[in-house]
Amino acid sequence: MNLVLHLISGMQSALVMLEIMKASRLKLQMHISSRSILSEDAELLWRLARASRDVAQLSRTSEEEKKLLVYEALEYAKRALEKNESSFASHKWYAICLSDVGDYEGIKAKIANAYIIKEHFEKAIELNPKDATSIHLMGIWCYTFAEMPWYQRRIAKMLFATPPSSTYEKALGYFHRAEQVDPNFYSKNLLLLGKTYLKLHNKKLAAFWLMKAKDYPAHTEEDKQEICSYYHQVDVTGCLLQCRIIPV
Repeated sequence: MNLVLHLISGMQSALVMLEIMKASRLKLQMHISSRSILSEDAELLWRLARASRDVAQLSRTSEEEKKLLVYEALEYAKRALEKNESSFASHKWYAICLSDVGDYEGIKAKIANAYIIKEHFEKAIELNPKDATSIHLMGIWCYTFAEMPWYQRRIAKMLFATPPSSTYEKALGYFHRAEQVDPNFYSKNLLLLGKTYLKLHNKKLAAFWLMKAKDYPAHTEEDKQEICSYYHQVDVTGCLLQCRIIPV
């Protein structure tokens, strides 16, 4: 019994150490990034944008620090794009970071940036059609505007003669295209396939993809939070039972 407890304790300590190592590695990246703002290398700059965002997404990061990191990430991504407009990753990370900043600047700014974000995701796909993540993110853009609530649509109409809009069918097309490029590459893509099929009232296919998402490990805190949140909000189990995907 003592041996078992010792082994469990050792495993827990190892997990804690892995988390500390991960955080330390990210902090090291941030230390490097703080000395690299004048870098001329687009490949380095977009990676620094990603590193800043990774640290911002950690649960232990304070809200104040998170905001600083989000804006820092955008600055790195912007500089990466200025250095090399032919870099698909620079376009992708600029769009991601610009979207993140919208969380701090309000719904008007977020909608106003929507066309810019879409443009850069589309450019990233054009430059690298085999990048499943860029395709997935374009699907999220479509999904977001397909489910936009009425009050946000009203704001969008005030900002644009033709406000951004999309459909669940378009979102579904991108999510499937991402799977074709790189099958099972991302738990969130599986989840969104299920969610989109639910929006389109296809419970059988929704259950199929939600089951795949349920069994697939999430790799980041952001993914874990979103998947857990969704499964708490929606009667996924009922959907699976109804479609005979899991036994009664």
